[in-house]
Amino acid sequence: MRSRTTSSLLLAAGGLLLGSVPLAVAEWPQGVPLDDFITAERDIALQGVLANIGPNGTKVPGAGAGFVIASPSRTSPPYFYTWTRDAALTLKTLVDDFIFGNTALRPYIDDYIHSQAILQTVTNPSGALLPNGGGLGEPKFNPDGSRYNGNWGRPQRDGPPLRAVAMIAYSNWLIENGELERVNKTIWPVIANDLSYVGQYWYVPSPFPPKGHNDANSGASRNSTGFDLWEEVSGSSFFTTHAQYRSLVEGAELAQALGQPCIACAQAPQVLCFLDSAYWNGEYFTGNINGNFNRDGVDANVMLASIAGFDINASCDSPSLQPCHSRMLSNFKVFVDTFRNPSLYPINSQFPSTSGIALGRYPEDIYYTGNPWYLITTGAAEFLYDAVARWSKQGFITVDDTSLAFFTDLYPDAEAKTYKKCSKTGPFRQILDAVTAYADSFVSVVQQYTPSDGSLAEQFLKTAPGSPTSASDLTWSYAAFVGMTHRREGHFPPSWAQSVTPAPETCSPGSTAGIYAPATAAGAPNVTIGCTSTVLFVVNASTYYGENIYLSGNSSDLGKWYLDSAMPMQSSNYTDARPMWFAQIPLTAGETVTYKYAREQDCGQPWIWETVNRTLEVPACVEGSTEVLLETDDAFVGERGSSGAC
Repeated sequence: MRSRTTSSLLLAAGGLLLGSVPLAVAEWPQGVPLDDFITAERDIALQGVLANIGPNGTKVPGAGAGFVIASPSRTSPPYFYTWTRDAALTLKTLVDDFIFGNTALRPYIDDYIHSQAILQTVTNPSGALLPNGGGLGEPKFNPDGSRYNGNWGRPQRDGPPLRAVAMIAYSNWLIENGELERVNKTIWPVIANDLSYVGQYWYVPSPFPPKGHNDANSGASRNSTGFDLWEEVSGSSFFTTHAQYRSLVEGAELAQALGQPCIACAQAPQVLCFLDSAYWNGEYFTGNINGNFNRDGVDANVMLASIAGFDINASCDSPSLQPCHSRMLSNFKVFVDTFRNPSLYPINSQFPSTSGIALGRYPEDIYYTGNPWYLITTGAAEFLYDAVARWSKQGFITVDDTSLAFFTDLYPDAEAKTYKKCSKTGPFRQILDAVTAYADSFVSVVQQYTPSDGSLAEQFLKTAPGSPTSASDLTWSYAAFVGMTHRREGHFPPSWAQSVTPAPETCSPGSTAGIYAPATAAGAPNVTIGCTSTVLFVVNASTYYGENIYLSGNSSDLGKWYLDSAMPMQSSNYTDARPMWFAQIPLTAGETVTYKYAREQDCGQPWIWETVNRTLEVPACVEGSTEVLLETDDAFVGERGSSGAC
């Protein structure tokens, strides 16, 4: 076994001091008490987060100030980018840590706000900030904040609401500490763009509805939120919808405190209606809907959504779907039990049926052979700590038919009834103790498969010896560990959901046109743009795995024939019967555009251009419209590619 010495993060004088005092890390997992592991690993995890943030992060040289890099890993897999989602979740953890007393984290938060104000204005394959905010849905950027132009699952609509939530938490603290003017002038414009995006794009009827869709279902079956938390499937994602709802609720409260309008926030009841009605299947929440998925729907994204939205003051029956909600508990049991199958995860065969186990994303996962993730296994512990905290605060536990199976696993005598806090040894206390021990057992699993130096990768093998795999030093893994320790220690973020109202009886999906402007006071460039019209480019092009299709043309919107600026097209609706690639692109209204498609080959092979040029007249501008005003129906003309078999 190995041990290492690392710079410690010392709490002193009310703040986090980055010093050179060595921290002798015990060798684990063997023989190290869980509490000692958590204490040591928390410091390592927080250092791991900060080491991956530019400009001074020791593991991410070249990263811009405030940019959170997903991992130092540059190959196999290449994670040396800044993801809007990952960065926002990480910053929410740092904001919480700051509010809990680590005042030296403030420069990281301020740098992040500055970086995101600039990032909002970077034109990218998902669009631009102006005129319709489309570019806010771009999932990732290069470490210096420049656009990433590779083929990717886009748009991803969870980034803007998560970023808004992180900044709202910081803004509320600033207001409480006499800095309302700064929030109004500098931070609110960044938040306002993201809230506008949520209100405009939480409901987007898919241009390619899934087979068998039913328009009578309040339009819900056609809602195409975008690509999911795992960036693999396009449709509607529970995680995204939950984040969108929270951002609108908190956005409305902040807007009121600032005396600002938030037109988009009026969509919150309808987002909640969709959340409550579309995903529950009677036993668990289906993680992704409204797409062509070959999955049962059991997915970690539901649990992760609930802990991201935890509110210690929200009741267990709150429509915000807290961890102690009966449906959430039922979902948790189904999710965890799925991974108890030893043929799926052989590594779990060593654990008893009432113990925590290693958890992955979803049972059909094949990414890096579909292994357990550190952040998901940690998240299960946090989920349970959250539930225990709420039950302790309210002084009772209500078991119903939906949640009964969850409770009987841990307390076999459980019945569908309410258990009140009435003694130190009664059923209420026994249930709390059992669930707490269950939570600790998930952390013990993480301990067992954490290397002795405390580094946390993305995954660990589902077979013995459970070695770390995929991206090393994953920022999200570190942030998840820090967040879990706060809940275990009884540190809870400010409330947001204790006063939410139930969803309307009838869902009326729609959207609110957003208002966007560069947040110049926060450092964004003062970008401007003329009126545009959206064109849906569709081309049939049979491709092999690893081959991509790009669109290029003579206009600046299409990269002026430079492949580095060409527009990557999406293949989420590709089938053998119809090998369709598509891209929705706002173009300067009224101009004549010449364009063609190109194949990006694998293994460094040369690109293959079409042998024809195409021309279209961009429709006249319809002010404020985000609708597709023109659709092409093309077929690739030219040579087909062949894999380099690298």
